[in-house]
Amino acid sequence: MWSLHCLSSGFGAESEVLLTMARQGVSLSRPHYSVFYRQAAPMGTTAKEEMNKFWSKNAKLSRPMSPHLTIYKWSVPMMMSITFRGTGVGLSGAISAFALAALVLPESYPHYLDLIHSLSVGPYLLGLAKFALVLPASFHTYNGIRHLCWDLGKGFRIPEVYRTGYTVIGLSVITSIAVAFFL
Repeated sequence: MWSLHCLSSGFGAESEVLLTMARQGVSLSRPHYSVFYRQAAPMGTTAKEEMNKFWSKNAKLSRPMSPHLTIYKWSVPMMMSITFRGTGVGLSGAISAFALAALVLPESYPHYLDLIHSLSVGPYLLGLAKFALVLPASFHTYNGIRHLCWDLGKGFRIPEVYRTGYTVIGLSVITSIAVAFFL
């Protein structure tokens, strides 16, 4: 009881906290944090109730569910961004698939290359297949260089964004045609 008397004679908020801890039988010699979380107030609503309240309010105000991509005017920067992300995902998936195939398939690469040659595919169809394989890689490479220029702080004005976008598309197509039909 003497310790409670000593604590109660102190001044300030610290003495009040210590007095409360002493009354509850909390040991002051070791950390004891239960005092702090015992007094947490329970939540008044659940997440489901909050969600229902949100949707009811939006329905009452005649708000749309969510803006859809069809309401936006498509632009070159928007398409370049979406395509850049898509080619990145596609190329990483293709590289992973080829690496896994190299580990799992029983034959080596020259065997499968000879298999493709034995199919007697016409040169235009083979060129078209090479074009389809090279186009995403060249686009992703050139657009990656464009992004590196942006990292340097160059080309942020809207006319430059459009000009570099068209340049990336043009270079990608030219490179893909050159690789597909001349190599």
